Amino acid sequence: MAELDSKATLDDIVFANRNQAYGAYSLRKEYPKTVTRALIIGGILFTLGVLAPTIITALTPEPEQQAMVEVDLMKLPPPPIDPNEPPPPPPPPVEVPKVNTVKFLPPEVKPDEEVPEETPPPAVEELKEAVAAEKTQEGDPNAEEVIAAPEATAAPTKVEVAVEAAPKEEEIFTVVEQQPEFTGGMAALGQYLQKNLRYPAAAQRANVSGRVFVSFVVNTDGSIQDVQVLKGLGFGTDEEAQRVVKGMPKWRPGKQSGRPVRVKYNLPINFTLE
Repeated sequence: MAELDSKATLDDIVFANRNQAYGAYSLRKEYPKTVTRALIIGGILFTLGVLAPTIITALTPEPEQQAMVEVDLMKLPPPPIDPNEPPPPPPPPVEVPKVNTVKFLPPEVKPDEEVPEETPPPAVEELKEAVAAEKTQEGDPNAEEVIAAPEATAAPTKVEVAVEAAPKEEEIFTVVEQQPEFTGGMAALGQYLQKNLRYPAAAQRANVSGRVFVSFVVNTDGSIQDVQVLKGLGFGTDEEAQRVVKGMPKWRPGKQSGRPVRVKYNLPINFTLE
């Protein structure tokens, strides 16, 4: 192997003792120049692309801006009048349909020498198809009479008799600001149910257990009313739940806006076999 020159490049080392006339050697020798040339051309094209809008704007002449003139239509002079043009014809008068009238003047006190010849009042048959006025004239029978509104006068005060309305039944609320409560709270309610509730024998034999949902109304004095079973179990449990609820002592009534009201309350009662 021939000794390599100390200044030999990587390409010289790779292609030593090989056919350097082969195209790969020339490509590798020209590669750095090709990359540099491509970078320069790419940079120039990128710069031109970025600056193209600015260059086009600078080379394009700006259009002349037309001055805006504010015109007040109220101050425009009137159009010139042509003296040879005839004036427009006036609008035709609007004819108002006349109403049949019969002369009937109200009585007026005058001296005897100034009293004119007396005119008899119109007959009732004439007033059926005409209106009393200062003179007699023929008009359109289909025309409507215009009646002036009378002057407003103080009408006599009408005495109205106040009728007392029937007392309204107190409303039953379902949601109130302060719910009704068993005296002593929920703990006392649980003790009351545990002490007074008796498991029906039929339910024990049928091995029935669960909840009976009872609804009732707590009155304003705390008494219980309208006890109903919403969802029962049967076998005597529904009747037992109603009996226990009806025998409850008075509750603390519910309140709405600070005053006692009637409230509908739902209570689940558990029947559990030990």
